[in-house]
Amino acid sequence: MSNTEAAPAELACGDRATTADPEHPALEILTPREVPLGGPRAMRVRRTLPQRSRSLIGAWCFADHYGPTDATGAMDVAPHPHTGLQTVSWLFAGEIEHRDSLGTHAVIRPGELNLMTGGHGICHSEVSTGATKTLHGVQLWVALPERHRHTARAFDHYVPSVNRIEGAEIRVFLGSLAGRTSPIPTFTPLLGAEIVLGPDAHMSLGVDPRFEHGILADTGDVVVAGTRVRAGELGYIGIGVRSLTLSNRGTAPARFLLLGGTPFDEEILMWWNFVGRTHEEIVAFREAWQAESDQFGSVTGCTGTPQRLPAPELPAVRIKPRRNPASGQEARHG
Repeated sequence: MSNTEAAPAELACGDRATTADPEHPALEILTPREVPLGGPRAMRVRRTLPQRSRSLIGAWCFADHYGPTDATGAMDVAPHPHTGLQTVSWLFAGEIEHRDSLGTHAVIRPGELNLMTGGHGICHSEVSTGATKTLHGVQLWVALPERHRHTARAFDHYVPSVNRIEGAEIRVFLGSLAGRTSPIPTFTPLLGAEIVLGPDAHMSLGVDPRFEHGILADTGDVVVAGTRVRAGELGYIGIGVRSLTLSNRGTAPARFLLLGGTPFDEEILMWWNFVGRTHEEIVAFREAWQAESDQFGSVTGCTGTPQRLPAPELPAVRIKPRRNPASGQEARHG
């Protein structure tokens, strides 16, 4: 997915992981902001990462949550570039046709992981299919560490099985959780899982204490360590926690994503669809895309308009670095 803001901020993001109290972990609530996803009839997405109060959770550096929306406001994103990151597509409803400069042509469906590695450079398009009546899902980005950020383009597809425990259904699409492990390799330790918690269900879920975690609520509210995360919100818990207590006090199932990873100890620079390290590097990425450089390749078979997304204008001045709060900062409770 492209960041289609007309004037995207240039963000210098560095992780300062918060250490949680293992017995009484505090939850920081991140509320989303609405962003239009391109075009005059654009669908709107709810963005919870990055933001001023927190720019990363592990290597997860971007989170857009969209839908449910009907086909009149569905997705139509022309070819656009990425560098220094991986895109993770996860749907709850609908279908998206994906084409990229590797030659991949795939249909993204609910419950199926589609992970694209940008590395040195890739471009792709995303268009909801004609069969889509309702579109609902998330688009996530993972920042690549310095030693791997120029890696070759790649595309991975995986369909996780459903693990049913304690009134919950769990699909692990990255990393390991509750005895299940995704076979998809990652460049830093990561966790990505969809969890559907049944009505009036409660569970204790063992997690890796080296990880910080985010709980992105989709449908229904979920209570995490005693704090409610409402639909659309992202709850954050710092490192040091070995288990999460999760409850659904509602009368319908509550669905959420559990994201996690070891704190990302490098400062990154994000602008538009690029993750780099310096302002000059971002400028070079933009110039290469505008010049239709082989760095990104080209997408074939995409018939929409425009044929490729032009890059926005760069900011006239550098934006001051934004960092996560220092360890020990009080969390805001919901």
